[in-house]
Amino acid sequence: MDSIVVIGGGGHAKVLISVLRKSAWHVVGYTDTTDRGTILGIPYLGCDDILPEIFGSHAGCRAIIGIGKIDVSDNRLKLQKKVEKLGFRFPEIVSPQAIVNEDISLGAGAAVFDGVIINSGTKVGRACILNTNCTVEHDCVIGDNVHIAPGVTLSGGVTIGNNSLIGTGATIIQSVTICERCLVGAGSTVVKNITVPGTYVGSPAQRIK
Repeated sequence: MDSIVVIGGGGHAKVLISVLRKSAWHVVGYTDTTDRGTILGIPYLGCDDILPEIFGSHAGCRAIIGIGKIDVSDNRLKLQKKVEKLGFRFPEIVSPQAIVNEDISLGAGAAVFDGVIINSGTKVGRACILNTNCTVEHDCVIGDNVHIAPGVTLSGGVTIGNNSLIGTGATIIQSVTICERCLVGAGSTVVKNITVPGTYVGSPAQRIK
């Protein structure tokens, strides 16, 4: 059983730990700036300063970012790169309750949660979150550090740029491209390409800032 440490201890980490436990990983513990106590039986190890010690004492230990993404910053990806420099590898994490079809590419540190469907020909970048019950249809391209929130539908051939966030229940119609650093609000419908970074809401989605 491979060992892994979770970076972060909030609500996102709790869901991630649950998926890891179902996926036969040995979760050594979690790091955080705050001791949040035991999470689903997983102990607090200390702040990130302890990571070199963990890597030294657990041969081949992997890592995964357990911090959620609610904006279009690149903070999660920066953290992943920082931890990689310590020697940790970031595996792709896929819930056994997700459906991942053939010819799929998942980047380092991508997390695929319960109920997710990813159809053939799709490419997912590094440090992405594909959250509960989202659907990613065939031939989509998802950049690095993108959060596809619960219940989102990406139709076939959609492209999502780096660091973007597609909010809960949003729908992106087929062949649409969304540029980097876009936030699409919950429940919105995107029916045409988005070429300017910003926040988009409504049906059809319009830029508000």
